[in-house]
Order: sequence, then C-alpha cells, then structure tokens
Amino acid sequence: MDKILIRGGKPLRGAVQVRGAKNATLPLMAAAILAEAPCTLHNVPCLHDVFSMDKLLSHMGMSIEFTGRYMTLDASGIVEPYAPYDLVRKMRASFFVLGPLLARFGRARVSLPGGCAIGTRPVDIHLKGLEAMGATITLDEGYVVAEGRLKGANFALDFPSVGATETLMMAACRAEGLTRLTNVAREPEIEDLGKFLNGLGARISGAGSDMITVVGVDALGGTEHVVVADRIEAGTFLAAGVATHGDVTVLNANADHLPTFLRKLREVGAEIEVSGGRIRARALNGLHATDITTHPFPGFATDLQAQMMALLTCAQGTSIIKENVFENRFMQVAELIRMGADIDLDGNTAIVRGVERLSGAPVMASDLRASAALVIAGLMAERGETAVARVYHIDRGYERIEERLASLGADIERVRE
Repeated sequence: MDKILIRGGKPLRGAVQVRGAKNATLPLMAAAILAEAPCTLHNVPCLHDVFSMDKLLSHMGMSIEFTGRYMTLDASGIVEPYAPYDLVRKMRASFFVLGPLLARFGRARVSLPGGCAIGTRPVDIHLKGLEAMGATITLDEGYVVAEGRLKGANFALDFPSVGATETLMMAACRAEGLTRLTNVAREPEIEDLGKFLNGLGARISGAGSDMITVVGVDALGGTEHVVVADRIEAGTFLAAGVATHGDVTVLNANADHLPTFLRKLREVGAEIEVSGGRIRARALNGLHATDITTHPFPGFATDLQAQMMALLTCAQGTSIIKENVFENRFMQVAELIRMGADIDLDGNTAIVRGVERLSGAPVMASDLRASAALVIAGLMAERGETAVARVYHIDRGYERIEERLASLGADIERVRE
C-alpha cells in the first residue's frame, strides 16, 4: 500500500501541464459503444478510473489500444450487452455503458454501480429518462435490465445531473425521432461529449446549455477527438499554489471552465492572470476568508470544494462552505482537524475559522477530492511531516500528482509500506 509523504512550508512555483479530463474521458469511452467504426481519443489521462473502464469495455468485447495519450476503441467485437457486478462495482462511472448498450442492441443488463441502492447519489433520473424513451426497466438481483427500441421523447430532469444528462444524450443518438432534454447539466464535459457524438455522425444541438435536442440516426461511424482539459485538476494545482503563498501557472487550461472558482481565488487575495490556455495564480500576501456554496456549472464545482476548504483553513477570518450537490462531501474535515484546522459541521454547512498554521500528521484519504485536500493541507503545514494513506483514491483522478508537485518545488514523495 502506497503513502504520500509531504514536508510542507514551501511555496509552489512554476508551471504544470493539465491532463485530459477524467470526467470527460469515461463517458467518451462508453460512447464508443455506439460507433460502428473505430474511434481515437487524444489527450487521454493515465488514471486508475480510465484503466477500470478499459477493463470493463474489454471484457464486453471492445478492442482497445492505449499508447501514451492516444486511445483507439473498436466496438465491433461487442456481442453481449452485459456489464457484470465485479467490474462495475469498482467505479460509479461504469454505469455510463447502460445508455449506449440499450441504444445499439435494444437490450442491456448492467449492475448497479458499486452496489449502490437507488436513493444515495441515485441513478433514478437515468432510468426515468430511458423509460420516457420507451425502454422497459426492471431490477433483477442488483442489475438494471433494460429492453426496448428507443423513441424520441421530451424529458425534463428532476435535477441537472451530469451522469443522467450524458446517459440520455448517448441513448437518444440512436432513438427514433426527436428527443428534447431540459433542465440538463451544463458542465464542459457535457459539451465535450456532444462534440464527440456529433463527430460520430449524431445530430445533437444545445450541449452545454440547459436544453439539449437530439435527432436520432440509424448508425454512427468513427471519429478522432481531443479530450477537453481537466478543469478540476487545473483548479487543484491553482489552489495548491495559492494555499502555499506561491506562484503557479497551469497550461492547457480553460478559464471559462472555472468562472466561479477563479472569482473565489481572487476574493481570498490571489492575483489571477489568464492568457490563452494559461492560468496563473499568485498569492504573495495574506489570504482572507470567503464563503462558498457549491452548485452545478457554472457555479462553484463540488469537486473543488474540499481543496478550497484546505486553503481556507489558514485564511484570516471565518469562511462558510455550503455543499448543495452531494451529501457526505465533507469527508476531509476530520483529517484536517487532526492537522490543526478549526472546522465545525452543521448538516451541509462547514464553518472554517482560519488558524495561524497547520501541522503535519498521519491522515487517511477517504475519497478522490478529499485526498487532494489532504495533500494541499500537507503542503501548507509549516512543521512536521504529513503522511497521506490510501492514496489509491487520489490515483483515480490525478496522474502522478507527487511528481508534478515536486516539479513545482514541493518536498513530496511516494513510498510503499
């Protein structure tokens, strides 16, 4: 089992390249099921979640070649639209295969993700949307069984769920007639999926807005596509630079994908410069408290809430953080308190009172973004060593994060127990 050891107190300085977005790559890989010719993805990140999706799709019969940052996917070998529990349970995004399988084969049997019950981070919006398009949905021993020839429909999502929006977009590509989806997610990864599907020959308009229109087609071909840059990774490196009173530039980033986050960095005292695909964040003076409320895009991203909380633990004043997107998204709080943070929780609200400094401590990662917050806290700690355990969580979404932080001047290393 690996650990990341951090000896903090060093300002981060320099530039770091942002990889392709994990949250874009996974649905793109699933969408390749729809293609009747090979597809090539460029700028693919080397992450555990990508490898898990590769394993699932390969098990189903897809041929995948992944070399460097290029991935070629050929779905011609898929004959059985079945995604078993042993593979789906490892990653929630595996559920993305349901819509494409149903649309292409007229039937699918896909395990509920991670053994999750419909209710917590539910998949019910996915299923309601597919039913609106004519699918018959049943649950059988932990599996979703979907059958039927899909037809266009008007469907309003109960909540602008990113996953449900992507599932229904993919399914509607091969549905008969016109599908109109409203109250959909507007995240940049949605727009990226729409570009990929249109490259296959789909007829999608409105991806990235609150209404998406899809005209179904009989068949989809192949395409080449460059995966959009990972805005969450960009935000994480920028937050780490500001938190350590450093000067960090992220390359291959899009400031339009981080509007609220960059505004909040300015509010805490950072200087932000944007030029083309470069975003520079400097924090040469003291940091100030600010309030944050997470919302779907273009609001403050829930996937950057934990990292921002770590930064605010040493900001002057009291910050209020409200988590409106996911429940149980304050997993990092107990470990930050172990490092000296002053944080109280009240339901979906965290009260963060800035302290003078954090101290290194043994901490344990509990999920992907919480682990990034603990790494940032370790970089901030002015004394002692921080040992972050269970770093397989961070490997799901950050490629060799310790090496890239070290290139910015961090005293950080990965060790095997």
